[in-house]
Amino acid sequence: MRGERGAGRTGHPEGAERPKDLSADLASLRTQEFPWTADTIYLNNASIGPLPERTRLVLEAFNRKRAAPFQLPDRELFATLAESRRLAAELIGAMPEEIGLTINTGFGLSLAARALPLKAGDIVLTSDREFPANVYPWMMLRENGVKLELVPTTPEGWPDEARLVERLSDPRVRVLAISLVQFSNGYTVNLGRLSAATRASGTYLVVDAIQGVGQIPVDLSKTPVDVLSCGAQKWLLSPWGAGFVYVRRELIRELRPSVTGWMAFEGTDDFTRLTQYDDTLRGDARRFELITLPYQEFAAMNASLGLLLGLGISGIAGHLRALHVPVLKWAERSGVRVMSPTDTARGSGILCLAPPDVGAAFGALKAAHVVCGMREGAIRLSPHFYNTVDEMERVVDILEKS
Repeated sequence: MRGERGAGRTGHPEGAERPKDLSADLASLRTQEFPWTADTIYLNNASIGPLPERTRLVLEAFNRKRAAPFQLPDRELFATLAESRRLAAELIGAMPEEIGLTINTGFGLSLAARALPLKAGDIVLTSDREFPANVYPWMMLRENGVKLELVPTTPEGWPDEARLVERLSDPRVRVLAISLVQFSNGYTVNLGRLSAATRASGTYLVVDAIQGVGQIPVDLSKTPVDVLSCGAQKWLLSPWGAGFVYVRRELIRELRPSVTGWMAFEGTDDFTRLTQYDDTLRGDARRFELITLPYQEFAAMNASLGLLLGLGISGIAGHLRALHVPVLKWAERSGVRVMSPTDTARGSGILCLAPPDVGAAFGALKAAHVVCGMREGAIRLSPHFYNTVDEMERVVDILEKS
C-alpha cells in the first residue's frame, strides 16, 4: 500500500549547529593533517577525498595489529563498527540503529531497488542526468515489470524539481530516487520540498548522498527520507571500501534484503551457538550488512568523521562558499559560463565552469599542479575545508592565462 512515511523524530539536530569560523584552525590543520598542500592545490574531493594524517595513522596502527590478529579481539572489531554507526548517524541526524555499514554508495542504492516492495507496473522516478549508480539498479528492475522514468533536466542541466513533484500525483510512481548534490554541476536539491511531497503522496524517497554528506548539513530528523546511501571516500575523507546506508526506522522491518550476510540474523553475536540457525532478521539496519566488513577501513573512517564533526559541517559549508568567491568574480568579469548554482540554497562545494576552450584550461591547471576534474564538458572544482582563498586566487591566475 502507498502507506504513511515517517515524520520527523528526535535525532542529532545538525541544522541547529552554529557555523564555525575555520580560518583560525586552517594553517595548523593543513600542516598537521595535509602536509602535501605546500606543493599541490587539491580541488578534487568530488572524485576522491584525501586521507588526513590522523586517518592514515589509524590505518597503519590497525594493520600492524592485523599482522598479528590475536591483538584484535572480536569485542574491539565490533566496537569499531558500532562507533562507525554512531558517527554516521550523528552526521545525518539519524539513530545508530538506522545505519547499516556498506562498502560503497551503490550497495545501498541496490539494496533499496531490490528490497522496496515494487511490482509490475510501478514507476521509479529520477532525473535524466543522475550519476549512473542511481540509475542502473532501478533500470535493472525492468525484468520485474518496473519502469524507470527519466525526467529531463531544466535548461541549466539541473533536476526539474517542479516536474518531479508534479509526477508524484501519479499513483504508479512508487519511488523518487535523487542525488542530494548533482555530481556534474553541484546542484543541491531542495530535500525539504521533496521530502514533504513524498510524505504527502506515500512515495518512497531514496537519496544518493555521496556528493553532499560532509560538505553540506543533513538532518534527517527534520527532513525524513526512506533510504539514504553514502560512500565515504569523497567528502568524508575516508578510505575506499567504507560507507553506510540509512534506512528509516519505521521501514526497516518491512524490508527483507535480497542478499544476506550471516550476522544479519538474531543470535549470531553469540559465537558459541552459531549452528542453532535462528532465521529471524535483526530488527535494526544491521540486517542489511554483509559481514565480514573491512574493519580497518571503518576504523579509519571513524577518525575522519570525528575530525569533520569536530569542525562542524555548517562551518565547512560556509568556508566552501567563501572559497568560490574569487573564481565566481573572475567568471563574471570574463564572461565564462558557470554551470553550478551560485545561491546558498542550491549551491554546494562543487563549482563547475565552462570556459571557451575547456580542454586547454583544464590542461593548464594540471600543468600547474592544480588537481581538479572535468565532467560533462566543464571543469569541476571541489575544494574542502583545508583549501584556502589564496589557492583559489591562484586558480584564477592560471585560468586567466590559459
